[in-house]
Amino acid sequence: MATLNLAVILAENARRRPDHTALVEGDLRLSFAQVWRRALARAGALAGLGVRPGDRVALMAPNTVEFPTAYYAVAAAGAVVVPVHLLLSAEEVEHVLRDSGATLLLCHPAQAETGTTAALGAGVPAVTLGAEFDRLAAVAEPLPTYVTREADDPAVVLYTSGTTGVPKGAVLSHFNLVMNATVNAFDANDIRRDDIALGALPLFHAFGQTVSLNSTWRAGATLVLMPRFDAAGAIELMVKERVNTFHGVPTMYVSLVAAAAGADVLPELRVCVSGGASLPVAVLERFEEAFGAVVHEGYGLSETSPTATVNQPVFGTRPGTIGHPLWGVEAEIARAEVEGRIEMLPAGELGEVVIRGHNVFSGYLGRPEATAEALVDGWFRTGDLGTKDEDGFLRIVDRKKDVVIRGGFNVYPREVEEVLMRHPGIAQVAVIGLPDDLHGEEVCAVVVPAPGVELDAAGVTEWSKEHLGRHKYPRRVEITDALPLGPSMKVLKRELRTRYVG
Repeated sequence: MATLNLAVILAENARRRPDHTALVEGDLRLSFAQVWRRALARAGALAGLGVRPGDRVALMAPNTVEFPTAYYAVAAAGAVVVPVHLLLSAEEVEHVLRDSGATLLLCHPAQAETGTTAALGAGVPAVTLGAEFDRLAAVAEPLPTYVTREADDPAVVLYTSGTTGVPKGAVLSHFNLVMNATVNAFDANDIRRDDIALGALPLFHAFGQTVSLNSTWRAGATLVLMPRFDAAGAIELMVKERVNTFHGVPTMYVSLVAAAAGADVLPELRVCVSGGASLPVAVLERFEEAFGAVVHEGYGLSETSPTATVNQPVFGTRPGTIGHPLWGVEAEIARAEVEGRIEMLPAGELGEVVIRGHNVFSGYLGRPEATAEALVDGWFRTGDLGTKDEDGFLRIVDRKKDVVIRGGFNVYPREVEEVLMRHPGIAQVAVIGLPDDLHGEEVCAVVVPAPGVELDAAGVTEWSKEHLGRHKYPRRVEITDALPLGPSMKVLKRELRTRYVG
């Protein structure tokens, strides 16, 4: 029986290069041995709180030292990490706690108000990271090492909203995550043990967690945390800490290009990776010109750990594409309209991107029907439409579903529509994504007022702010008499997009 624990990524660094700097946050510098000691002490505290192997522990924290320490402590204790998106409302966090069956919430003081409200609602105990968790760790018996698990046991449950509007937990195993970190570190791009990476992507998100945290540490390299990204500050921090590796979503690249013009000195970047949404080729070109560094655009989903494909030096890079599949991963194009089986298409034809390999998740927690729809004939159906050319380069063309990707975060229109339909003055609503220079796409709600009601667009936005996460609420609200309907009475969202673009 093969055993494995995600915590081995940190444990082996503590064994192999104990004194090398693992983590930098502000003036705080911790070696791999120091981070591992902290994680084992906190794993002991978790055991003292009654956390057992296989239990799910929710983690709600920004990019401060508390996140990686708690993340690896939960893993070391043999428990399952449930990272919580920091932009969610208390109601949405409560859903994640209930749905995941979390037995504990570890919450950073900055998120205490939302986290405590959600934990109370779900009937789950909450421990504050920082002072409270530190105090528990100081008196606990540290674990001697990590608890071993079977390779296919769950390690992390990442919540991803489905088109039904109900967030689903994608279950990722120790094997999924260790393999994804390993091939990202050693096969995809030229990552070296003395590299220094900027950790500006949210660590609760799959991209930041695997590519910035786990892959950087899998290579034995240093991670410099940036709790809140701003481009000018990022440039200064990268220069100061001699950062040579940057991972970001397109909005970050847009901001860095703009900030570069006013910077005295730019960092000497060697590896740049973009993901989370399509990077406009014009932005890629402007970034490469300003920073003198090649951008490797990639693609992945929570369900694929997340990296599935990326532009890799071994194949050459091609702007506008998402490169080639990772080592040990297959990505093909299948007929999108065929349900229940996978029917492959030849090179150059447009279809649904399907993936199989060591990175594909076990399924959606407690949702066998959704899992059966997503995993077909051994392939994961991504719901994204794309092509694969004769040279094996993949390109994402459009989304089968109407997902809005705002600033690298997926926003599912149906979920926003469900909430807006609770507004007493709204009779009908359709949510669409409209192009936006800063965020890639902006959430737009097209609403039909209830009879006799005079709706105010700004008022709808203000109302929705209270009921939806900060990345989800519609910044733009358009009021209309009727929504365009097709023959099957479905709202024609493409017509709305055409009408409101610009």
